[in-house]
Amino acid sequence: MSDSTAVEHGAEAGGHAHSEHPHYLLHHFESVEQQADASGFAMWLFLLTEVMFFSGLFVVYMIYRNWYYPAFVAGSHQLSVLLGGVNSVILITSSLTMALAVWFAERRKKNALLACLVTTLLLGIVFLGIKGLEYKEKFEKHHFPGATFSLESFVNPASDPVAVAAGDKPLPVDTAQRTELFFALYFAMTGMHALHMIIGMGLLVFIIYRARQGAYTTGHTQFVEYFGYYWHFVDIIWIFLFPLLYLINRH
Repeated sequence: MSDSTAVEHGAEAGGHAHSEHPHYLLHHFESVEQQADASGFAMWLFLLTEVMFFSGLFVVYMIYRNWYYPAFVAGSHQLSVLLGGVNSVILITSSLTMALAVWFAERRKKNALLACLVTTLLLGIVFLGIKGLEYKEKFEKHHFPGATFSLESFVNPASDPVAVAAGDKPLPVDTAQRTELFFALYFAMTGMHALHMIIGMGLLVFIIYRARQGAYTTGHTQFVEYFGYYWHFVDIIWIFLFPLLYLINRH
């Protein structure tokens, strides 16, 4: 074989190999399968750290709830079960739309993918809007932990229509003071959950931008799929938060 013929064959082989190399395969991976395995392992490892973090918050909450149960019941009665329930439905629906987004990405349906991603983002915005209304009400009633925290709703429940509707009895001052701990944990747990929602929504904006360019309908759906894992995890955390915080001693 002449040198020119060898060069031609080499060029053809190199061109063939290059054409089979997907643009989304990073240079330090040998194959798409290897990249998928590494990415999947990293994602599950990240979610495991998140589980451990929230588990710590749940353990702290359950310990104090057991110690100061009457105060935690009175504090819980200040939360709106209606708004919490609506937010639960919103997040469950957003999990459905996110799962559909992955499904449409796998079937390379760009418009349907975009519709599901945008719907998921809008549902997240509505969730945070409702949570903002709840926070606003807590600030107005001085139920935010700190120097201005008010015990009025707990030592004198007749002064608070919410406490009256819940049938709360007056608490001793020392017990009423423990309601501040309930609200400290409430804001810490729901605030951390809201932060994860905000981060997720920021990623959703990026995904929507890339999806409009056709990034996830060419056979490479890992980013959408792994983000879906994150979004479902955030939703599951709320499914635990809702009964723990809102449904204490509710009948």
